[in-house]
Amino acid sequence: MRGQPLVRSLGLLGLGFLAGAVMSLGLAPVQAVWAAPLALIVIAVLLLRTERPLQAGALGWLFGCGYFGFGLSWIMEPFQVDAAADGWMAPFALAGLAAGLALFWALAFWGAAWLARGGWRLVALMGCWILAELARAYVLTGFPWAGFAQLAMPEGAALRAVPWIGAQGFTGLLLFAVLPLAMMWRRPFQALAPMVAVLASFAWMPRGPEFGGDLPLTDHSVRLVQPNAPQAEKWLPEKRWLFVRRMLELTAAPTADGGRPDLVIWPETAIPTLQNYIDSDNLRPQLLAAADGAELLYGIQRREDGQYMNSAVVMAADGAVLDIYDKVHLVPFGEYMPLPSLWRRFGVFGLAARADSGYAPGTDRGLLDTTAGRALPLICYEGVFAQDVGAVAKRADYLVLITNDAWFGSYSGPYQHLVQAQLRAAEQGLPMLRVANTGITAVIDPYGRISESLALNTAGSLDARLPAALPPTLYSRTGDWPALFAALLLITVALGPRLRAKTRGTLA
Repeated sequence: MRGQPLVRSLGLLGLGFLAGAVMSLGLAPVQAVWAAPLALIVIAVLLLRTERPLQAGALGWLFGCGYFGFGLSWIMEPFQVDAAADGWMAPFALAGLAAGLALFWALAFWGAAWLARGGWRLVALMGCWILAELARAYVLTGFPWAGFAQLAMPEGAALRAVPWIGAQGFTGLLLFAVLPLAMMWRRPFQALAPMVAVLASFAWMPRGPEFGGDLPLTDHSVRLVQPNAPQAEKWLPEKRWLFVRRMLELTAAPTADGGRPDLVIWPETAIPTLQNYIDSDNLRPQLLAAADGAELLYGIQRREDGQYMNSAVVMAADGAVLDIYDKVHLVPFGEYMPLPSLWRRFGVFGLAARADSGYAPGTDRGLLDTTAGRALPLICYEGVFAQDVGAVAKRADYLVLITNDAWFGSYSGPYQHLVQAQLRAAEQGLPMLRVANTGITAVIDPYGRISESLALNTAGSLDARLPAALPPTLYSRTGDWPALFAALLLITVALGPRLRAKTRGTLA
């Protein structure tokens, strides 16, 4: 008999892990629309059955472990590029990342159980979970990958909502609509009312015009070049210039009407040398000949004052360097190592870093002046962070994201990264030109929809007219402050019954 509570507790926690794994099916590439609502209802029911805050925290942690453990399985792919040297780290990296991110959710569930009881616990969970997701996006440089807005929703609900409330605000919207359904059998009206209110709010959120003539386009033509260089081959001496020749050929090809694009864009670290050696390697004449009057934006590494940077360079039609952007938000454990002296003792270095020095971050998050207008540059990982895109005072005409998703494998990583690019475009109401080494290269309109793309693991080029920007969105003006305010308001509301009970007790 004494073992029955323990068995029940273990069963409850096991169901929590399973629910998290099910919710991960809502992420790309599966994108099961039913996964998130079902998993959230189940976890809400389980939370209501927990007896102590510590048990609720364990439930939230296991739910997060299941979700992040399956949803972020692509994190093992970079370790397979040099499997003989790094492969042993892959399972530890996934387990450590999933367990660490799940701690944010553990705190949210623990806080909800500590703050409120009964149905009010779900209201507290809404507020605490929004705070947890905000913390996950900002704390220790942040890692908001696999956020709630990246889960598949009917009719592109997230893309319609984020211009108003951002990805973090969409977290609250989804939780507000779904969590109360856990009380459907007790209080059906109160359970359904939030969902009805959320669905009604979408009635006035614009869908955007249909593709075609109704989508405003600029007069600027662009060419996006995807060389499809596998990461294991990209830097091999016998192959790396093969991929450069491929990009030169794709760049030099005439457009369908026999003309030339205004701007050609190559992906992250497209050129396998330093910007410092462009002339000594006799590359500038080749780039000029291929561009043939077009402006060229390319990814490359460069060295300055003994430090290496991951950069984007804009080269004019006459070969002059017009502008350079150095990546500001670097990938921890990839492009640099926190506490490098500690890791150096174990022979562990950043996977994408140069030797053991790592990259140095850029200091200026500004706009690049291009022939197609003012571009806000993002290099790979930076497209994950809404706050990075919104950090520039001046408004861009478009976003340009260059990336090397070859690190992420061919299953889930590149597709999940693309979804986040769509969210960034929709949040700001700006078109995005996304150029990836192995794909997925895409033109994304200011509503966050993909208008044209190149398939993963194919070589080719994409010619398109640059879509026009929309007026500044509400989210571009407010950032994540409304989401923070909503979280605190929900927690305050959830505390109401407890505070009233204490007041009555004091008066008695």
